[in-house]
Amino acid sequence: MTTKPIRSFTDLVGVLSRGRFSEKCNDHLTHALETLEALPDAQGKATLTVTLNIAFQEGRVEVTPSVKSKLPEEKGFAGTPFWSMDGGFSVQHPSQSDMFAGPRASSDAPRSRDSA
Repeated sequence: MTTKPIRSFTDLVGVLSRGRFSEKCNDHLTHALETLEALPDAQGKATLTVTLNIAFQEGRVEVTPSVKSKLPEEKGFAGTPFWSMDGGFSVQHPSQSDMFAGPRASSDAPRSRDSA
């Protein structure tokens, strides 16, 4: 029984490492898509690189495949502003501290809209 020579890139990739390389490429592709879909900005870019090293010696050809993924970096958290207060952190601006101290005392003279 004679086999036909492989002349198609996709056919060649399908038989490398008994099909495990193609499965690994599928895993990289799936992971890249999942990562892109999970991005908080709903946009991003991933790169999959498939490399086939082809060595030839005395009529024998050896193909060594590899696949690499470059995924978008995970974004860090935004900074949170604090103010220094009594040797610690405070989320309250110092000029607003009197706003939360409770009701203010009213002035001695009662103010009325009707009296002017």
